[in-house]
Formats: sequence, C-alpha cells, structure tokens
Amino acid sequence: MKKLSGKKTDSLANSKPESRKKEATENLLDAVIKDVRLGFLMHDVSRLRRTVFDEFMKPLGVTRSQWWVLAYLSRQDGMIQSDLADMLELGKAALGGLLDRLENTGLIERRPDELDRRVKRVYLTSEGTQTIKKMRVKSQEMSERMLEGLGLEDRHALADMLGLVKSNLLAINKNPEDSEAT
Repeated sequence: MKKLSGKKTDSLANSKPESRKKEATENLLDAVIKDVRLGFLMHDVSRLRRTVFDEFMKPLGVTRSQWWVLAYLSRQDGMIQSDLADMLELGKAALGGLLDRLENTGLIERRPDELDRRVKRVYLTSEGTQTIKKMRVKSQEMSERMLEGLGLEDRHALADMLGLVKSNLLAINKNPEDSEAT
C-alpha cells in the first residue's frame, strides 16, 4: 500500500496508467539492481573465501592449486596425469609444474602405468595423505567460522540454493546461445 494524496491505495490497481507504468519500471529496476548486487556479493564471497582459505592453509605450506590436486587424488588416487589435468581444467604443462612442486615436497609421486609405460599415474605419498587429513581439519575449522551464525537448516538451504545456481550456470555454459538477450 502506498500513500497518495493523503489516501492509502493499492499502488498499481488504483493509479493512473502512467503511474502504473512508472512503478512497474521502478520495480523492475529495483529487481535488476538486487540481481547485480547479488552477483557482486557472490563474487566477493568467493574471492574472500579463497583469500581466507589461503591463510588457513599457509601453515601447511600448501597453495590452493596444490590443495585441489591433493583433494582429487584423495578421492581417486592413481589418476592418469592427463585425466587429472582435464578434471582440474588445467593445461598439461601447468599441471606438470604443480606436480613437480608436489613431488619435490614429497606429497605425491608419479609412476608409469602398468599397461602403457608412456602414461603417468599420480599417487599420494603417506606424507601427502597426512597433509590431506590436516587440510580437512583446517578446512572444517574455516567453514565453521565462515558459517558462524547460520543454523543447520540455513546451511542446508544455502547449499541447496547455491547448488541450483551452479546447475543453472552449468546449463547456460553448455548452451550459451539459449542465454543470449533478444
């Protein structure tokens, strides 16, 4: 309800056509501004989360990129190096450099495939497995602090909403022509 000329009226139903059009435009603009703010908020949250994550992992001497490699290997140890590059969306040379550093620190090892000696498989070492355990503890601690003030139900709702947004973005990414403005 909006107050016009001292009377309370339903803003769209009891107003002149030009007023209705103006208010509809303002409502649309408000929705667009909120969507833009949401986009900036999601970007800021993602950026800040990465920054905080890096700080939490600093004592372990592991970068975010290295963490991703170790995390994938903890779920599927012995991955073929080229498959790992595809999963991480990294070029083979970029992944090779990451693996060199991880191998030099004793967290992973590369071994030739038993059937095709040209293929390299990547394995966690026992030290790498221990580092993953420490990283999970640090990651859980960070998540608890990051989500402080959100109850379990809110956390589930947030995860569901972000999952839906991710699914929508993946669908748009697969069919970019469907999202073009007309």
